[in-house]
Amino acid sequence: MTTGGTKIEDYAFLSDTQTGALVSRDGCVDWLCLPRFDSPACFASLLGEKKNGHWRFFPEEKVEKTRRRYRDETLILETEIETKSGAVRLIDFMPPRGENPDIIRIVEGLRGKMSMQMELIVRFDYGQIVPWVRKRHDGLEAIAGPDGLILRTPIETYGKDLTTVADFTVAKGDRVPFVLTWFLSHRDPPRKVNAEHALRDTEKYWREWSKQYVIKGEWRDAIVRSLITLKGLTYEPTGGMVAALTTSLPEEIGGVRNWDYRYCWLRDAAFIMLTLVSAGYREEAKSWREWLLRAIAGSPAQMQAIYGVRGERRLDEHEIPWLSGYEDSKPVRIGNGASNQFQLDVYGEVLAAIWQADRAGIKMEEPDWALMVQLMKFLEANWQNPDEGMWEVRGGRKQFTHSKMMAWVAFDRAVKLVEECSCAADEHYDRWQKIRDQVHAEVCERGYNVEKKAFTQYFGSDAMDASLLMMPLTGFLPITDERVRGTIEAIERELMQDGLVLRYRPQQEKVDGLPGREGVFLPCSFWLANCLHLLGRKKEARELFERLLALRNDLGLLSEEYDPLAKRQLGNFPQAFSHLALVTAARILGGETPPFLPKLIKLDLRSRRRGAGSNPRS
Repeated sequence: MTTGGTKIEDYAFLSDTQTGALVSRDGCVDWLCLPRFDSPACFASLLGEKKNGHWRFFPEEKVEKTRRRYRDETLILETEIETKSGAVRLIDFMPPRGENPDIIRIVEGLRGKMSMQMELIVRFDYGQIVPWVRKRHDGLEAIAGPDGLILRTPIETYGKDLTTVADFTVAKGDRVPFVLTWFLSHRDPPRKVNAEHALRDTEKYWREWSKQYVIKGEWRDAIVRSLITLKGLTYEPTGGMVAALTTSLPEEIGGVRNWDYRYCWLRDAAFIMLTLVSAGYREEAKSWREWLLRAIAGSPAQMQAIYGVRGERRLDEHEIPWLSGYEDSKPVRIGNGASNQFQLDVYGEVLAAIWQADRAGIKMEEPDWALMVQLMKFLEANWQNPDEGMWEVRGGRKQFTHSKMMAWVAFDRAVKLVEECSCAADEHYDRWQKIRDQVHAEVCERGYNVEKKAFTQYFGSDAMDASLLMMPLTGFLPITDERVRGTIEAIERELMQDGLVLRYRPQQEKVDGLPGREGVFLPCSFWLANCLHLLGRKKEARELFERLLALRNDLGLLSEEYDPLAKRQLGNFPQAFSHLALVTAARILGGETPPFLPKLIKLDLRSRRRGAGSNPRS
């Protein structure tokens, strides 16, 4: 029996900004990778069965009511459980840390007296390896291979059927701590953590981080919760940002569209950096820029779309046969084969993010410029080639319209960087301008379908693709251009399901080379809200945005996709792309300029060393 009784949206997210955990509505930790986001899981029941590892607290009596919340603007989770005899609160958090990650759970008595049980099943290597368990170092150690876990608590524990259990009673006012800490098995575990001190420090950390967002407004709570989620998906030591906490949560229940998202997509990270810069989080943006330059250093021909959190390049994809998959959605995949794809659009997203960071004061230095020039030289020679595109298709390369549009963005922002900064790249300026205009003309000629009066998925295609909603948001063409309006209207006609937006229709085009369907794509739905707002259809934009907000779970979290028929979230969770799209849409609907557009940070035109250099259409 799998753990499929818990819906994706029923999970809460914990993070120490190096790894994270998912906690179910009834207080069970079903997913935890240690010590990093992309490490093998020690609790993997999310993708399998109870025997694959989890950590649970539950009362002996029947539960009458549960409710949960995050403590203000933090990632401290509070879950209240009520029975006839009493009520307790589970306080769950992961303190931001150095080498040794902790997950801390405090059981607090609120009312009456409650008999509680704990069930801890540790299974290393994604639920496969049963550890050696012994009492040592003032705790209970679980050891296997390179990994060690130690549980420290004042409560007596004992073993039963390869499970660590405990029985204890909590009265009103009691606070019973449980601290689970990872360590390298060939070393002694770190010294004992004081749970209450760690709680205080964790709360202070998140409060101080959250208050850096000073903008008030109608949707501040949703924006801040999404920003906290993005911060929680950041690997603090390097500045890399993972796309999601999980692997293999399905895009169709029972289907095969199950992917590992615990890595750093240049595309997602560039969008996130743009969002953080515009929200005032300069340090995170600076760390990401430094991570990017380290990750892509070397031959531009070897630049990948995906890297590990420290910039690793080898993310070989394989399947894990012993896990049954979330609600029997197989296979469970580790690694991601898309890391070997050619995705042309990432050059545009990266250059846009670097340009925006430069304008925000995170300046390029000469070595950085040398690397960027090499990237542009590679793009000059390769922008006309087909690629796997933004959606990472596995059905063969094509001339995707969105990819070409983003190549234009790369040349456009490179030109602007020459115009606006002091780095020496003047010898490239005229050539980049010329290529930029050439790319623009080719997209307008070959990407536009005259009969459909819309830009289509790839050159010569009749199919629509929601990625083209980015066209007015990047400045490629203005929202007032009739071709842009026609494209938006065609997407509304052909890619809407129950008022939300599909990426494309895979069952019709077979472009991605995979069987089955998928849910509506939440970031694309936010993009449509942006476009409707810019078109002046503000009432419709607000209605769509508020509907998307209503799809969040009770803690404000979103996955990648949504099934309008089953009324449930789909895909990996929580999804960075969805949360950054939410933040961007909230700010655009609030009257701000889209982060990708050159108007975001106004420039004194007199300071330019050259003419405007922008395409007359943009």
